[in-house]
Amino acid sequence: MRPSVTDTVRSRTVRVLTLIAAGALVTACSAAGTAGTASSGSGSKASAPVKVGLVYSRSGLLAAYGKQYEEGFKAGLAYATHGTNKAGGHPIEVTEQDDAGDPAKAVAATKTLVGKGYKIIAGTTDSGVALQMAPLAEQNKVLYVSGPAATDAVTGVNGYTFRSGRQSYQDTLTAGALLGDAKGRKVIVLSQNSAFGQANVDAVKAVLGGKGAKVDSVLAPPSATDLTPFARQTRAAKPDLVFVAWAGATAPALWTALDQQGVLDAGKVVTGLAGTASYPIFGKGGSKVSFLAHYFPGAGGDNPVEKAMLDGISKAGGTPDLFSPDGFTAAQMIVHAIEAGSATDTDAMVKALEGWSFDGPKGKEQIRAEDHALLQPMFTARLKGTGSAAEPELIDSIPMAAVAPPVKAAG
Repeated sequence: MRPSVTDTVRSRTVRVLTLIAAGALVTACSAAGTAGTASSGSGSKASAPVKVGLVYSRSGLLAAYGKQYEEGFKAGLAYATHGTNKAGGHPIEVTEQDDAGDPAKAVAATKTLVGKGYKIIAGTTDSGVALQMAPLAEQNKVLYVSGPAATDAVTGVNGYTFRSGRQSYQDTLTAGALLGDAKGRKVIVLSQNSAFGQANVDAVKAVLGGKGAKVDSVLAPPSATDLTPFARQTRAAKPDLVFVAWAGATAPALWTALDQQGVLDAGKVVTGLAGTASYPIFGKGGSKVSFLAHYFPGAGGDNPVEKAMLDGISKAGGTPDLFSPDGFTAAQMIVHAIEAGSATDTDAMVKALEGWSFDGPKGKEQIRAEDHALLQPMFTARLKGTGSAAEPELIDSIPMAAVAPPVKAAG
C-alpha cells in the first residue's frame, strides 16, 4: 500500500503498519440500491458458478494489510449473499492468489485466472501492484475491484477498474478539515527526503495550497536517527498545522522528538491513523496528535452494516482493523455487479456499479459514475491511553461529499 497520503512498525508487521501518512448492502432482497437485490438478468444458466479471483498480499511486507482485506471480504460475501454464497442464483467460487506485494507475481496470477475464464478480479493491497493490474482489466475486459491500494492514479484509469477503499486525495482533504479555513494558514509537511516524502509534500500543496494555505516542508534524510534537529526546525517555523508523513522504523523516535521539543503542544499536528499495531508508537504524545482516519473499528457509529462486518470477522476468528471495510465493500460490489448486471457480461457489471449508492461499513457510500471513485465518509480521531492500552476515539465523521476527490474522466 501506499500512496502519497497513507498508512504506516514493531516487527516486520509494525514496520508496515506504521507507515504513518497523514498525510497514509444490503438489507432485504427487495430493497433498491443494495446488494442482495433481485437480478436484472445474468445472461447465463442460473446454476453456473461465477469465478472470482482474489489477488492480494497474503505474504510479504503487506501481509498484515492483506489479511485484514481477506477477512473483510469473506464477511462481506456472507453478508451480501445472506449466507448463501450465491448471487442471482449463481454460486460464487473464490480463488485466492498471493502476490506477495510483487507486481510481476500479481500480473502472472491474474493472467492465469483470466486464461481460465475468470471475469472478476479483486484484491490488491499495494498501489504499485494496482497500477499494473488495471491495464490488464481493460485489455481483457474483466471487472477489476482494487482494494487497499490508495494511489489516486487508480481512479479513472479505465472503464473496467473500480476501487473498494479510499484514495490519497481523500486522506488529504480529511487533514484539511482538521485545519479549517486554509486561507493564509501556514502548513509544514514533516517527512523524509524521499519519493514518499516528496509525494506527500506535493499532495498537500495541491490540496491545501490550492485552498490558500502556505505550504513548506521539513525533510529529513531517510537514514537519520537523531530527529531532534528536524523537530526543532518544525517548531521554529511556527506553523498553524504540521502534517506528518513518516515511514519506517524511526517513527517512535520521531514522535518522541516532537513531544520533547514542544511541537505537539505548540499547534495542531496531524497524521494518518494506521492499524491497531501502530498505536503504541506515539508514546505519551499520542493524545496530543490529531488523526485523519480511513477506518477503525467503531468509526462507522456501529451502523447495522458495520456491526455485521465486525461480528462476521470476529466470529470467524479474525480481528477487525484498518482495511476490513475494503474487503467487505469489495464483496458487496461484486455481488451487486452480478445481481444487478450479469454473471458473464462484464460491461453489464460495470453499468450496474456506476452510480450505485449503498450502505457500507463506514456509512453511506457511492461509486461515482464518471471515474469510479468510491465516495465515502472519512473520520478524524484522537488516541486515548498509551502503549498497549492506546485506542482511538472518534472526533468527527466527515460526509463523503466533503472529501470527494476531483472528477477524473475514465479512460
